[in-house]
Amino acid sequence: PTPLITLPVLASHLGVDEILIKDESKRFDLNAFKVLGAGYAMARILLSELSLDLKECTFDNILFHREKISHLTFVTATDGNHGRAVAWAANKFGCKAVVFMPKGTSKARLQAIHDLGAKASILDCNFDEAVMFAEKMAKKNSWVLIQDTSWPGYDKIPLHIMQGYFTLLTEVMSQGKGSWPTHVFMQAGVGSLAAAILALLCSFSEKPKPIFVLVEAKGAPCYFNSMEIDDGNPHTVHGDLKTIMAGLSCGKPSQTAWEILKTGTDAFVVCSDEIAKTGMRILGNPLGKDTRVISGESGAVTLGLVYSLLHEKENKNLKTRLKIDTNSKILLFSTEGDTDPQHYREVVWGIV
Repeated sequence: PTPLITLPVLASHLGVDEILIKDESKRFDLNAFKVLGAGYAMARILLSELSLDLKECTFDNILFHREKISHLTFVTATDGNHGRAVAWAANKFGCKAVVFMPKGTSKARLQAIHDLGAKASILDCNFDEAVMFAEKMAKKNSWVLIQDTSWPGYDKIPLHIMQGYFTLLTEVMSQGKGSWPTHVFMQAGVGSLAAAILALLCSFSEKPKPIFVLVEAKGAPCYFNSMEIDDGNPHTVHGDLKTIMAGLSCGKPSQTAWEILKTGTDAFVVCSDEIAKTGMRILGNPLGKDTRVISGESGAVTLGLVYSLLHEKENKNLKTRLKIDTNSKILLFSTEGDTDPQHYREVVWGIV
C-alpha cells in the first residue's frame, strides 16, 4: 500500500480536525496511481485471451503463458500517467504498447513512457482527439484499446479500470484505523477515479456518505459545465484545454463516470493553476513536523483548494455551504508525484 499521511499541524492551522492524504507518488516506481486501473484491466483482457477464470488472476499465472500473449499490442491515449501505466504493465506481461499523447505534453512524460519500452508520440491535438486517434489506430491495426474513459459502445475496459481504482480506498480503509472522512475532495479529468471512489464510498451503507467535492481545472471544466447546462447529459469542452494540470486536461466526461458523479457529487468546483501551485508548495514545504509530500500539479490541486477555502475570507460562504468546521475530517488523494520534475521544481521554488 502507498502511505496514508496525516497532516495534524496543517489541520490545526486551518481549523479542522484532520487532513489525510493518500500519497500515490509511492505506487511501485511509477509516481502515480494509474497502474491500479490499467494493470487490472489488462490482466482481465489477458485472462480472456488465455481462457482463464478470474480466480486464476495472478501475475505468475498470466506470465506462465507469456508466449501465447506476446503478440498483443495495447494502445492508449494519455496526458502522461495512464500511458506510463499501460507501458509498464505491457512490459511486465511481455506485450507491446503504443501510446499517443496530446500537444503540450512535456518531454519528461514522453521519455518516461519510452523508457518502459513502449512506442510513444505527441500528436498535434488535444487529449480527446488523441483518444479518438488511438481508437482509430486500434481498429486499423487490430490492437487492443485500453482507455480510461468510456463512451457508448466502449465501456467494459473502462469499467475494469475503475474497479482497479477501488484499491485506493480499500487501502485507506485499512490504514485509517476506523477513521471515516466527513469530506472527500477528488480531482477529475475524465472522472473515472473520482467515480470509482464515490461509488465505493456509497457502498458502505452503515456509514454516513461524506460530502463529496469534485475538483476540475479551469481550462477543462467538462463536469462543471455539464452540470450548469443541466440537461442530464455530459458535454464536451473544446479547444486547447490549457492548464498545468496535465492529468485533468480532458474535455469530455467518461460516460460511465458521468452517470455516477452527476447524482452523487455535492459540489463541483473549478480551480485555477494558481490553486494547484499553492497545493504543491504547501505539501512540499510542510508546517512543523508534518510529513513532506511530493505532489504534482494534478495531485496537489485538492489541497490547494482546501487551503483556499479555509484560509481566505472571501471563501467563507462556500466553506459554510460545504459544512466544513472544527470537526471535519478531510480525505485527499495526491494522485501523482513530480511526473514533470523540472516544472515541479520551478513551481515549489516560486520561479513560475
